[in-house]
Amino acid sequence: MRGCGIDIACSVPETGAVTMPLIDNLRAEARLAPTSGIEAVMDYGRGRSGLIPLWAGEGDLPTPDFINAAAMRGLAGGETFYTWQAGIPELRESLAAYHRRHFGREFSADEFIVTIGGMQAIVLSLLATCGAGDEAIYLTPAWPNFAGAAAVGGTKPVAVPLRSSDNGWVCDIDAIEAAVTPRTKAIFVNTPANPTGWTADRETLQAILDLSRRHGLWIIADEIYALFHFGGRRAPSFVDIMVPEDRILFVNTFSKNWAMTGWRIGWLRAHPSLARTFENLIQYSTSGVAQFLQRGAIAALDEGDGFLASQVERAQAARDLVCRILGDTGRVRFSVPPGAFYLFFAVDGLADSRKAAFEIVDKANVGLAPGSAFGEAGEGYLRLCFHRRLDQLEEAANRIADWIGKT
Repeated sequence: MRGCGIDIACSVPETGAVTMPLIDNLRAEARLAPTSGIEAVMDYGRGRSGLIPLWAGEGDLPTPDFINAAAMRGLAGGETFYTWQAGIPELRESLAAYHRRHFGREFSADEFIVTIGGMQAIVLSLLATCGAGDEAIYLTPAWPNFAGAAAVGGTKPVAVPLRSSDNGWVCDIDAIEAAVTPRTKAIFVNTPANPTGWTADRETLQAILDLSRRHGLWIIADEIYALFHFGGRRAPSFVDIMVPEDRILFVNTFSKNWAMTGWRIGWLRAHPSLARTFENLIQYSTSGVAQFLQRGAIAALDEGDGFLASQVERAQAARDLVCRILGDTGRVRFSVPPGAFYLFFAVDGLADSRKAAFEIVDKANVGLAPGSAFGEAGEGYLRLCFHRRLDQLEEAANRIADWIGKT
């Protein structure tokens, strides 16, 4: 039959009827899940000789030995069986102690649920608060995974753009309020933010919290870069202003602070009364995190403050270097990011960021993420991850500056 190839595309059963392609029988939400614009550039440039990869949200250092050693001791000790759905008690206690040190208030172990990375913490938060036909507000330009995960689950992600100003990116509280409908169930707030580095001050957090209280909304707070903050000890947090009964779920990960992106281990913090619900959701999704990996996570929390502090210091020096080199071109616009480890910059005359990212791979041998990957509000921008060693960043920034000069 014309147009009918291999039987995975279409088939002619004995009845003579033509079946639909297999993919058409999947849920529309799954079929239509977008391919990451970041991954598209990574797949294009991956493996090129001499390419400097600044496209992904991770540093260039491997996980420190003291973390690896703790995990290996657990593995050697036979910790390969089913374990606590919420995480082993020792890790939950270490999470509570870590938060006491850095957030200056009391926390209990039963507030914490260990997850398969920060991404599972986000998915669990969505599963618990939003359903098919509901809406969840998020601020853009934004890391694309929240909107993607919401849409796959049947929740409509509603983008509210940050405003770019001479003083950096600004959150418009009135715009958030205008986006609230009877179907809105949650607001996702990432601060310090990927990709812009926008960092909410205490007043902005209070305004968002007040809005959520007025409308009975959940806040899903992604504060994974809270300690990657260049203006003080840490970034402002909802922890500073909330009361225990506020509808706030905190999602976090070990990936960024301790160079553990490949470990896929994170946590969710919620009111203790919600713990059983989230344990059940874990049971019906992943059934927990490998116990020997959790041993490494304990070491990161208990012994890793010095490593983290050195990484933040290194990232600040890297930020300043990249901003200076690209700023000297006279054709680049950006706000110096007060948090996270990305520079989100626009180049005069650049309209198609995806095309530009592929061209930079070809002509500068540097990997950047296109701004369009972070939503419509990101078009015209490029994202550079500066969480790498200075000599490599200097070379990459000079290559990009040279490309800009020839464009």
